[in-house]
Amino acid sequence: MIARDALAQLPVRTALPALREALDGAGTAVLCAPPGTGKTTLVPLELAGLTGAGPRRRVLVAEPRRIAARAAARRMAWLLGEKTGEQVGFTVRGERRAGPRTAVEVVTTGVLLQRLQRDPELAGVDVVVLDECHERHLDADTCAAFLLDVRETLRPELRLVAASATTDAQGWARLLGGSEGAAQVVEAAGVSHPVDVAWAPPERPVRPAHGLRVDPALLTHVAGVVRRALRERSGDVLCFLPGVGEIGRVAGELAGVDAEVLQVHGRAPAEVQDAVLAGGDGVRRVVLATSVAESSLTVPGVRVVVDSGLARVPRMDHARGLSALTTVRASRAAARQRAGRAGREAP
Repeated sequence: MIARDALAQLPVRTALPALREALDGAGTAVLCAPPGTGKTTLVPLELAGLTGAGPRRRVLVAEPRRIAARAAARRMAWLLGEKTGEQVGFTVRGERRAGPRTAVEVVTTGVLLQRLQRDPELAGVDVVVLDECHERHLDADTCAAFLLDVRETLRPELRLVAASATTDAQGWARLLGGSEGAAQVVEAAGVSHPVDVAWAPPERPVRPAHGLRVDPALLTHVAGVVRRALRERSGDVLCFLPGVGEIGRVAGELAGVDAEVLQVHGRAPAEVQDAVLAGGDGVRRVVLATSVAESSLTVPGVRVVVDSGLARVPRMDHARGLSALTTVRASRAAARQRAGRAGREAP
């Protein structure tokens, strides 16, 4: 049974008529919707006609990360009263849950890129949604270039939507519109709660991150800020760190705190990821996460975000001619996304 009450409460619903009009006209649109409005879950269901509105279409949703792809598919399936693999499915590296009835399939950008290389026409797909398009990386940018080329040369009827909360909307509108002029930008109002930002610098200078190395003194300081948050604030704490090694070190520093410490990253077992997204059932939690929790996810119970200000991203090493992961300062867009995790359910 479709959870119509939950669907009706999603603020992005007010932007759907304008989005449909843009796609029926030019075939492209940029959707700007704040975190928590339902752009990742409601929009694909509506475009696929699974909620009873509009014709049936097959929709492909591209997410930048595996954990986000799984979580989005499970949420949409729950809204339809189904299990993943029926009308809503997902495909990530090493795992696929989809069938002949699947109308909405959530994939990672890497999986989408492989499909475009095998089948440039994307036969049977009517709409492609590039979710969290502000997260610029090689797979996502290549997918966008492929899709624009496919629309121009092979399938002008293929509909494209670029969706994000913090992207350069006008830049994407010019990109998707091409020679026909800028695509329409559709904006949805949000209901995010106010978030106070407190600057908590280390007591002494720390060495800047270099390559994969992060100053242990900074990680000790981050653990101290988490302990302070547990003392001074209520609710769960979500802490952003650049990688798995830093998560493990901070988890060790937090041994003995009066809370459950969970570690979320791309290599974490699906059971752990599901447990984080399911809520704490009254047990206070500290969720140590990489950038996978930055977008497309709502971690229930979070009232405080502790941000290390760092991210781990691929960069080209021109000396070796190869790309490698390196630690950099998080972008301003990423910082806004991270802070927004604290205001999705309450101030």
